[in-house]
Amino acid sequence: MPHAAPSAKAQQAAATQADPRWAAVVARSAAADGSFWYSVQTTGVYCRPSCAARTPRPENVRFHASCAEAERAGFRPCQRCKPQQPSAQAHHAGWVTQACRLIEADTAAGRAPTLGALAERLGLSSSHLHRVFKQATGLTPRAYAAAQREQRVRSALGQPGADSVTDAIYGAGYQSSSRFYEKSAQVLGMTPTRYRAGGAAQRIRFAVGQCSLGAILVAHSGQGLCAILLGDDPDALVRDLQDRFAQAELVGGDADYETLVAQVVAFVEAPGLGLDLPLDVRGTAFQQRVWQALRAIPAGQTASYAEIAARIGAPAATRAVAQACGANALAVAIPCHRVVRSDGALSGYRWGVERKRALLEREAVAAQPHAAAREKAA
Repeated sequence: MPHAAPSAKAQQAAATQADPRWAAVVARSAAADGSFWYSVQTTGVYCRPSCAARTPRPENVRFHASCAEAERAGFRPCQRCKPQQPSAQAHHAGWVTQACRLIEADTAAGRAPTLGALAERLGLSSSHLHRVFKQATGLTPRAYAAAQREQRVRSALGQPGADSVTDAIYGAGYQSSSRFYEKSAQVLGMTPTRYRAGGAAQRIRFAVGQCSLGAILVAHSGQGLCAILLGDDPDALVRDLQDRFAQAELVGGDADYETLVAQVVAFVEAPGLGLDLPLDVRGTAFQQRVWQALRAIPAGQTASYAEIAARIGAPAATRAVAQACGANALAVAIPCHRVVRSDGALSGYRWGVERKRALLEREAVAAQPHAAAREKAA
């Protein structure tokens, strides 16, 4: 006996539930506010995604790109979430902007602002400022201040005729030189004295090889792998490395270095095996938090940009997460290829979408036996 065709309501419900915006409505996502609005046919109102009203039935929901579009369709604004007014997130953005300017001014004056003093100047509680600041920027006020100090000391040391290293450290707002020297390798990628000299004394070994994804360049700074670049043109990869380390001395790898390149190539061919080599990861505080979250995604699995933003405590920073993925110089070792759009589609990849697809496909195939073994054991 043939099955009856699904009703129009069932079809509409299925279409709504397949739309990634529906997940934001169910989660009452404040991060989605301003990106779309939804209307409910049974009530005749339209809302922002974070509306606290009871979740409507999916067959009654329609999505709109703007308030004006919803109103042209005959819906009126919800009196509970007031979708025409600025969202709480937009309101918070004003506080966060003021807080950033205050932190920058204090850092420029050599002061280290405390959370309590900052909150008092803005007329907020410390806990509320801490929460909204991290939601908007992905960093705590303290981490933002640290990033400002790091940027100031890099700028001071990089200027021609710069002051002494000690003067640059204290001028950037550090309370003691020993505290800076503890993390100078992470901040500068080398010692302060070498950085002040333009990084000219830094030696980076590199070699270009071939793998199933095309040309691969592997570079090592002495502290760890600092670049794994993929592409079609080996010369373009070398130019990319030169641009990244303009003041360093680039040295071609010798026969022993080929062993390290072979290890990296083997890892690219089978990422699930892992790479037991130290990495020299250089980036801003926010980028490093994103990259750490990427390394936590198991081989054979993916996460959306929005999910990564939520995992690092910055649900509104989806675009910044995408930019951090694009800035990654350690292909596969920091697996930005495992980040996809909210609807599961592949988006841009620094080394080409086809390479991203190939990496995900080979990881999915490799993960199948492990998944079967886990199911059998269970």
